[in-house]
Amino acid sequence: MNHPIKTLASQEFPPLLTEIPDKPKQLFLRGVLPNHQKILSVVGARKYSPYGKDVCERLIEGLRGYSIAIVSGLALGIDSIAHRAALKAGLYTLAIPGSGLSDNVLYPSLHRNLAKEILSSGGGLLSEFEEETRAAPWTFPRRNRIMAGISHATLVIEAEKKSGTLITSRLATEYNRDVFTVPGSIFSKNSEGPHMLLRLGATPITSAEELLDALGFEKDEKAEKNIDCSPQEKKILEILHTPLSRDELIRQSKMTVSEANTLLSIMEIKGLVEETLGEIRRS
Repeated sequence: MNHPIKTLASQEFPPLLTEIPDKPKQLFLRGVLPNHQKILSVVGARKYSPYGKDVCERLIEGLRGYSIAIVSGLALGIDSIAHRAALKAGLYTLAIPGSGLSDNVLYPSLHRNLAKEILSSGGGLLSEFEEETRAAPWTFPRRNRIMAGISHATLVIEAEKKSGTLITSRLATEYNRDVFTVPGSIFSKNSEGPHMLLRLGATPITSAEELLDALGFEKDEKAEKNIDCSPQEKKILEILHTPLSRDELIRQSKMTVSEANTLLSIMEIKGLVEETLGEIRRS
């Protein structure tokens, strides 16, 4: 088997996980554990909206180049989107499924190829369940406490009021960890959970810059950020030697309006440009 399952000695447990009152008695690992400045658990609805998917992808893309590990549960929905976004952004990602780590039982089976991608990228799979343990209703709350306990903070993207996602955020609060959430439409069921968390004091997140700030990264650390800009991004930055209106920037870039607006949105999430008083400038 590629990436064999390893039983961790207690001294090998992730440090934050040893601090929780109901810490696991055993842990099994495939791949490697996170060794990063900050560990962020990203959780959300299985039945996500296009808005939730877009938010998740854009926020994680904006973390590119920072020493941040993305943790999630390999589940359908926002979990798998978070893992894939982390892989795309070149970030380490750790999956904590509600099952053992054997290929035979890894849950959900639909994401076994995703698990292989995570391992191939230098990430990891972690579980407290014996390797052939199948997922069951009782395994998911236990998995959620591992996700909350191993992370410095938990980010909630879309969740109904009664969902497993909110179990993770509640545990994060009990473990004295930060809870962040993304506001959504007042007409969406998936916004009920985040808006309840906001009323309880969770930190609202509306951009990657806000997320980085909430995680404790200073603004001037951007200079040390290793962003691999695309040729199109470099072209935009070269054009912006002085601030320009959006229309003038699009004209000089020779891109279509749709292409330019999409690229500028991504660059703003990355913290490369900002729009103020009707002009776009380098950040």
